[in-house]
Amino acid sequence: MKRILVPTDFSEHAENALKAAAIIAKKNKCEIFLLHLLELPNQMNDAMTSGGSIPEVMLFIKKANEKLQKIKEQPYLNGISVNASVQFERAFNGILSFNKKNKIDLIIMGSHGTSGIEEVLIGSNTEKVVRLSDIPVLVIKKDVGELNFKNIVFASDFSKEIRKPFKKMVEFVEIFDANLFLVMICTPNSFKTTLNAEKTMKDFIENYDIKNYSLHIFNDTNIENGITNFSKTIDADLIGLCTHGRTGLAHFFNGSISEDLVNHTTKPVITFKI
Repeated sequence: MKRILVPTDFSEHAENALKAAAIIAKKNKCEIFLLHLLELPNQMNDAMTSGGSIPEVMLFIKKANEKLQKIKEQPYLNGISVNASVQFERAFNGILSFNKKNKIDLIIMGSHGTSGIEEVLIGSNTEKVVRLSDIPVLVIKKDVGELNFKNIVFASDFSKEIRKPFKKMVEFVEIFDANLFLVMICTPNSFKTTLNAEKTMKDFIENYDIKNYSLHIFNDTNIENGITNFSKTIDADLIGLCTHGRTGLAHFFNGSISEDLVNHTTKPVITFKI
């Protein structure tokens, strides 16, 4: 985990994400990529693609670069390599295409807590990135302060398909030398006996060399409530999940626990695509 992407719309929420990125970068000697995406009106896009230039386009670029330069001079970024760029693309597509071109290891995005959605880079765009990004996505809800992820929850069904993305979760836990709480949520619609749940989790964890972890089974009305309520009981600093990256009707009918939690919980959430 050496290259971190932080998309910014220059909002307070984006700054919270950048502060979190700075802390992780210092702990793990990472490079930060700061990206601002410009969505231009059609006539401006026509001018750009035809090789033309109009004053409005140049003004947008100039102002964006000035703001990015100011951000790079913030004291909390001292000692960190920060690359800033402006890209002409829709927010969601721009973030994913930037990842592939620059071999990004982690995306950190800012978001509201449980209030309304306004900024370009949050809300539906954050949900799309969480659902479809091939690399881990960390969503930050508020000013992180010291960002000391000591208690991290990882909620899962602990099936075989989780093993590969879980390796990345372990790497993240090791950065912070955190306590890892592995939890299986049992609901009326996904009930497992305690014996079966315990066996599944023990068989799963045997494949990894993890120091500080504990296994838990938590009963609740649905999975989202179970993860939220369990996280409160152990005073979690971060919630980790895997996402299937469903699209279309499959996503509509199955829903997305990851997206729901990103929207509804006030705690930071990190997701890993299966």
